[in-house]
Amino acid sequence: MNLSTIKYFFKETFHALVRNSWLSLSSIGIVTVSLIILGASLLLVVNGEKLTNSVESSVEITAFLEEKVGKAERGTIEEKIKADPKVEAVEFIPKEQALQDMKKSFGDRAELLESMEESNPLPDSFRIKTKEANAVPVVAKALEKVEGVEQVRYGQGVVEKLLTITRWVRLASVVTLTLLTLAAGFLIATTIRMSVYARRREIGIMKTLGATNWFVRFPFVMEGIVLGLIGGLLAVLVVDLGYLSLIKKLQVSLPFIQLMNDQKTLLNILGSMIGLGVLIGALGSWFSLRRFLKV
Repeated sequence: MNLSTIKYFFKETFHALVRNSWLSLSSIGIVTVSLIILGASLLLVVNGEKLTNSVESSVEITAFLEEKVGKAERGTIEEKIKADPKVEAVEFIPKEQALQDMKKSFGDRAELLESMEESNPLPDSFRIKTKEANAVPVVAKALEKVEGVEQVRYGQGVVEKLLTITRWVRLASVVTLTLLTLAAGFLIATTIRMSVYARRREIGIMKTLGATNWFVRFPFVMEGIVLGLIGGLLAVLVVDLGYLSLIKKLQVSLPFIQLMNDQKTLLNILGSMIGLGVLIGALGSWFSLRRFLKV
């Protein structure tokens, strides 16, 4: 491919975009709207995953020890807990610390617990975190059989329901995102196919004059890339400004809701939107030309 051919392709692409301005604007609009919906859905999925992980990470097990357990036995119990490959961290909570934590949770009513200072009825305990949230019920059942452990609590019943909900949330997110991606691709490809169809005579004339398939196809593919790029950039601008504005508003009105604010993750999402726009634009043009290039 020589320089004059490359110049011709760029020239034809520019002229085609200007000459078919309404179709070009329509294609850009479809690309932009489709990618805005897709980008917003992707951000929703990412924030849903963040919330799910946050909820799962807060699930922990508390193993209360029998009053007769001494320091040596306590160490043995701790080693048994740590030996479980599903356990990530173990923290010993003496009954004095447990009482102080309870006072903090009572806030202004902490004086109600002052009578417990002399004869603290709370037991020593271990606070256990598992590597995966779905391992909590299994580890808890194993702890109940350990000698010296009087009682095990982990929110039995609630945790199982929580884990079921998080699994369904993840599945629904994947299915929704996949369907939206396919829908966006279909809409964009259909719009580009309409643009190609409107210029079928032009393609026929070029073929009659002896132009090769790739010579006919290349300007259209470049046109699709440009349309996808412009639509992707517009979608990124709208999604980025809208999302950052939403974060600022929530920080003022609902500070307890923490949305994903990692710049690297956000840039990856925005970059993938642009890349997807370019890819669908190129592939849409490429495949839409097949029926008109058949001899």
